[in-house]
Amino acid sequence: MTLDEMAQTARLLVGDGRGLLAIDESTPTCNARFAKVGIAQSELLRCRYRDMLISTPGLAASVSGVILYDETIRQHGPDGTPLVKLVSHAGMIPGIKVDTGAKDLAGAKGEKVTEGLDGLRVRLAAYVAMGARFAKWRAVIALGDGLPSRACLQANAHALARYAALCQEAGLVPVVESEVLMQGDHSRQACAAATEASLGVLFEQLAVQRVTLEAMILKPNMVAAGLNSPDANDVPAVAAGTLVALRRVVPAAVAGIAFLSGGQAGPLASARLNQMNILAQRPGAGVPWPLAFSFARALQMPALQIWAGDDANREPAQSALRDRAACNAAAMRGSYSAAMERAGGG
Repeated sequence: MTLDEMAQTARLLVGDGRGLLAIDESTPTCNARFAKVGIAQSELLRCRYRDMLISTPGLAASVSGVILYDETIRQHGPDGTPLVKLVSHAGMIPGIKVDTGAKDLAGAKGEKVTEGLDGLRVRLAAYVAMGARFAKWRAVIALGDGLPSRACLQANAHALARYAALCQEAGLVPVVESEVLMQGDHSRQACAAATEASLGVLFEQLAVQRVTLEAMILKPNMVAAGLNSPDANDVPAVAAGTLVALRRVVPAAVAGIAFLSGGQAGPLASARLNQMNILAQRPGAGVPWPLAFSFARALQMPALQIWAGDDANREPAQSALRDRAACNAAAMRGSYSAAMERAGGG
């Protein structure tokens, strides 16, 4: 794709009232989630599970794109059709996670840097040939005593920017994910400061690497207090604080913002996204980007629990996923309400 085509694709991914479904968990992470609900861990079951998600009837009404994992983009459905083609045939855009995971950052105890730049140009070309049209790279920022360090912020921002530049060279829209982790007892103000600092360094590096902002999507965390914090995390405060932080550091040229769920329960993630879009629609709100979703667990968990490794449960599991996705699409319009939740999807 040309840069103009990438910019158009980026707008399609987040700008038409739909968001992203992330099914890009690594094999160990997917296996761990299977184990928690009593599903045997095997490549066959991982393939059947992801085929079930992708093949959900009507999913494309709420989901614009699906982020795949390296194993998944090489797998086939029961009739032999590649899963990546099933995504396209369903009216969604296929994407691919391309980093190789967060590793310990040398000299920075408790902090990580995401690896995967070595050989990335070759891998991207292969993914394009398989049908991918966008990619994702995730960096994680921990909060704590003295954290995050400048070294951590710079190392991860540099890697994200180089990844984004290589994606655009290959004709892929980069989804740039910088996640301030929810783990810890930090305040909402500390999360806001870390979010602003990490994104500030990130956009400096994106400029250095000549990344075209109109042809990329930002995938940030919401600004909330840590999971062990005594601070209240009510929906209005999280929504307002998140928009304040983003307005301060994210250029208006960015094609869109697709929030990660970060372990939030599905209804809570929907409620927070909904409130942000209500605020964004107010006159003078100063929000120049579409606010979308790029959720994994917050979309998948009801379907995973219902499916439980048994294809006899395929249809009710798909119904739960479709309902959960519809809640998030409504949140993008600012029209979500708790009344939309159903027993299986909520």
